[in-house]
Amino acid sequence: MDRTKLVRLVLVLSVALLIGCTTVGPDYEQPETQMPDAWHTAATEGLEEGDAILQTWWRVFDDEQLDDLVMRSAGGNLPLREAMWRVEEARALRGVVAGAQKPQVGFSGDASRAQPSDNGIVGDFAPPGGFDAGNLFSLGLGAVWEIDVFGRIRRQVEAADATAEASIEAYRDVLVSLYAETALAYVSVRTSQERLRISHQNVEAQEDTLQLTKDRFSAGLVSALDVAQAESNLANTYSLIPVIERDLNQALNRLAVLLGERPGALHQELAAEVSIPHEPDEVTTGLPVELLRQRPDVRQAERLLAAQTARIGVATADLYPTFGLSGFFGVEAISGGDLLSGDSLTWNLGLPVRWNIFAGGSIRSQIRVEESRTNQLLANYEQTVLLALEEAENAMVAYAKEVERRERLTQSVEATQRSLNLVLTQYTAGITDFQNVLDTQRTLLLREDELAVAEGFVIGNLVRLYRALGGGWDPNAADPDAQENVPTEENRQVALSKTADTAS
Repeated sequence: MDRTKLVRLVLVLSVALLIGCTTVGPDYEQPETQMPDAWHTAATEGLEEGDAILQTWWRVFDDEQLDDLVMRSAGGNLPLREAMWRVEEARALRGVVAGAQKPQVGFSGDASRAQPSDNGIVGDFAPPGGFDAGNLFSLGLGAVWEIDVFGRIRRQVEAADATAEASIEAYRDVLVSLYAETALAYVSVRTSQERLRISHQNVEAQEDTLQLTKDRFSAGLVSALDVAQAESNLANTYSLIPVIERDLNQALNRLAVLLGERPGALHQELAAEVSIPHEPDEVTTGLPVELLRQRPDVRQAERLLAAQTARIGVATADLYPTFGLSGFFGVEAISGGDLLSGDSLTWNLGLPVRWNIFAGGSIRSQIRVEESRTNQLLANYEQTVLLALEEAENAMVAYAKEVERRERLTQSVEATQRSLNLVLTQYTAGITDFQNVLDTQRTLLLREDELAVAEGFVIGNLVRLYRALGGGWDPNAADPDAQENVPTEENRQVALSKTADTAS
């Protein structure tokens, strides 16, 4: 068969194989998930129906300091940067897999000198006096291309695509948690500052009371017991301040680390006492079905399921033969001077076929392995959806009930303050004993502190609600790579520069 006929035969076989290409294994279909039409009535008490403000939910608190901290966290948080590089890794791995779809071409060259053995297997052909040493020079291009007849490579690329998409959802999940953790740490800072203000305010009031008991003791109107009790009450209030200051420092350090800064970096910046953020007049939640497209962990679980489904096809393809094309074009000569001569040309074309006919059942066992893993991820996806619903409902109940508790505490503080004013007047007039003053002052401090904590809990629970709803990014963006929650070339360079600065 001459060269032209051989080339034609290879081309005809290649076209026939390409025409007959099929993709084995199941095609992925997104699982149908039954979602409730609305949230449970008890969970949405005090909340409004409608489109939830999720993409930039922190702005509903109208706190410029919080806005700034959230944006800074996106640029400096180290776990977020780590998640970004995981996206880069997944995209690069996709490129590795996709490269198998193209011909693999390589250059080779060799220069050798050898002498066959006169007593070896070719010794019978040795000339008189034995073999002489000889040179061999070769240069050429070799190519191998696997024709993806049964879709093994296509399924690998499909799995890699879904895995890369899952890594983006994992990045978004870190982003959602980061924004919420930053806001919670900030609320904790402002809550501790408010508790400190209340404690110092009560210290001043109790110092006045102590002075009052001393004056009355000097006038002979009361015993030394009143003075001792007033001193004990004041010292007890003082003892609360170090505990609150500890909580404040821990919250400041936590916030600094979330921003990728050293502990203590924000103490001066947030030293000025600012009130705890207040919730908006109206809080909307959206519908349960929106969790499927808004929660990154649900989306990630779905993409991992898609990737694993494709791997069933990869395993199934091993039941069938693999076909390819191979070839070499180059020159070969025993003299370096003749290497570029036309007579030194050498080439070959091949159609390699490989078929694992008997493997002791290992291939079908591997298919069952991949099917089992797929069923595991399906159960994981369904469980992730249930947990998302649970978290959202719990967050709604926690927010609504804490708002109710705060209202009752506000009433209690107002009533206790009136009681304290009355009992101090009665004590000054000598118509009540000092124990009533002590009890009322202690109750006021306790209720005011509880109210400050409740204020922080209300905002904290609202933050947790936004996190449960998957707030912090926009799933409606036409180009996800244009959003800040997906790595771009610009923030990749920023991350590299920050990494270099840290290393130096």
